[in-house]
Amino acid sequence: MSDHAVASDEHLPVGHDTHDEMAHGGIGKYLAVFVALCGLTMCSFLTYFDFWRENVSTEASRALMMAVSCTKAMLVIMFFMHLLWEANWKWVLTIPASFMSVFLMLMLVPDIGWRQNNGYAHYSDERLLFAPDPPPVEAKELKEAKQELSHEGAH
Repeated sequence: MSDHAVASDEHLPVGHDTHDEMAHGGIGKYLAVFVALCGLTMCSFLTYFDFWRENVSTEASRALMMAVSCTKAMLVIMFFMHLLWEANWKWVLTIPASFMSVFLMLMLVPDIGWRQNNGYAHYSDERLLFAPDPPPVEAKELKEAKQELSHEGAH
């Protein structure tokens, strides 16, 4: 049998990388991704300081946090879960599932958000009859509400 028919890496000298390790780029690439994740985490952390809150709008902060979170998730998925080196079938599974999750969110959020009279939509009388009751108010919250009302009435 020739050397070309051997499937194992028994002919590699000690200390040399196997084919899989060379294809993934070695430890340097993982360290670079780790440093990038640390930097992105630092960006997220900086948004909690008063200086940031005084100089940047809340909407911009939320957009930045969402972009940082998506970037961190992409790096983890691509490198540490090894999807970067998977075959193209991953797109056949990922893209339809992504479309379905966005579709479900767009369909369910208005239904859940517009459950009862909120100025935009309301239940019909028949549906309201069978709707669940709102959760009970805790005794502490009820006491605080009564105190606030009594303070407002005194002024």
